[in-house]
Amino acid sequence: MRNVYLGAAVVGTLVPYYFFVSFLLEQGLDVGLMMDQMFGTAISAFFVADVLISALVLITYIAVDGKRHSVRNRWLGVVGTLLVGVSCGLPLYLYLKEASS
Repeated sequence: MRNVYLGAAVVGTLVPYYFFVSFLLEQGLDVGLMMDQMFGTAISAFFVADVLISALVLITYIAVDGKRHSVRNRWLGVVGTLLVGVSCGLPLYLYLKEASS
């Protein structure tokens, strides 16, 4: 499963960043426009809220579960979540947990 989790972390980084880089190339670093588009419709705001709540739960889980199971380098799962999102942070943490056992 380690390799599956690592592969999922790579895909979970590349796919979201494809869209982020596309936005940056088209619009530049226009934070106002980014926020307008993220919260521009009820359905997009739904997805943003869902992902933000999931990220907070995941970071809490990594802190508690990682300490309980002595997962080495568990902080990388938090960094992956903050820099990319749950799609990177969760499989990266699961990879680290498998690698620690």
